[in-house]
Amino acid sequence: MRKPILILLPALAAITAGCAFVSLTDAGAAVRVASAEAVVTCTNLGRVTASVVHEVGIIPRHPDAVQDNLNVTARNSAAGMGADTVVPATGVQDGKQTFNVYRCARR
Repeated sequence: MRKPILILLPALAAITAGCAFVSLTDAGAAVRVASAEAVVTCTNLGRVTASVVHEVGIIPRHPDAVQDNLNVTARNSAAGMGADTVVPATGVQDGKQTFNVYRCARR
């Protein structure tokens, strides 16, 4: 009876590894992810470091899913700073990434 469960565990882990764990807030939806070239005329408001789950047990999550979750986390955090744009400042390392935070729109 235990063999079917053991067979299903890797499949369940693989499915879960691609799932989104972070939800975009309404405020975060107003923040975009841009390149450094796109913010040359913007006001730098500081930095945020986003951190998300990059492994489920010993199974690594897909890099695209991790990056998407990092972007959402950074956008949500930047919205609380009055920002409308984030730019990745570092690469992804163990589910963490630092973003520069900007206000580009005139208020």
